[in-house]
Amino acid sequence: MGSAFAVAHTGWVESSGPFGGIHLFLLGLTAVLGVAVVWGLRRIRGTRAETLTLQLAGWTLLGASIFYSVWYNLPERFILAESLPLHYSDLLRYITAIALITRRWWAVAIVYFWGLTLNLQAMLTPHHTMLDHASVVTVLYWALHMAVLLAALGLLWGSGHRVDWRGFTLAYGAALAWAAVLLPVNSALGTNYGFVNEPPPGTSLIDLLGPWPIYVFWLVILVGTVWALMTWPWVRGGRSRNPDGGREGRTPSQTQKTPGA
Repeated sequence: MGSAFAVAHTGWVESSGPFGGIHLFLLGLTAVLGVAVVWGLRRIRGTRAETLTLQLAGWTLLGASIFYSVWYNLPERFILAESLPLHYSDLLRYITAIALITRRWWAVAIVYFWGLTLNLQAMLTPHHTMLDHASVVTVLYWALHMAVLLAALGLLWGSGHRVDWRGFTLAYGAALAWAAVLLPVNSALGTNYGFVNEPPPGTSLIDLLGPWPIYVFWLVILVGTVWALMTWPWVRGGRSRNPDGGREGRTPSQTQKTPGA
């Protein structure tokens, strides 16, 4: 009986660990939802239904993000090293809500660059506690990270929003500025928000970049390079595809196609 329980327990851990059955299911579900979101938004692009859909999604995300922040900071659950909404993903959730509600170019740009890299990295290499048991924190962790990724896909490939070098500069500058804020905050509190003071627990891309502070330097270079490559398809041919700052966040010509469309 004991050996049977041990085998069953081992199978559950393997299934629920990184790239185990549960993790792959969540990633697959995200991919399916991503296709559905892009398809659905393309069907209603340019209509009032699109505006209402995005705004409803934005207000829902904002409400869920506020609930998560408040719930995680209640006295009985508060953990100084984890509860404060200071991670990039915490900040990104609120910016994503703004992007969905207002569709301002700066918010869309941050959602695109941060959402498809920093947010995606958190989904690909989550801490094992986000996979090995179900809890309010686990459910909200995955729901909110998935929502941000779906918003990035929907806004760019569904609703037809664009980014350019101005958006790249703003998103990259904001990421560096937030890191500059977190470094002294972490030092003062003894925390590691944003993982800028030491590598995150568990396996991640940072493990390949050396010890602190060397990995911080390489992250600055790597992120800048990847984001520049993410910008190029939108501006190739010498034509800027970024909106002029208007509410809709689209190019003057609605006939321009989204890369990969």
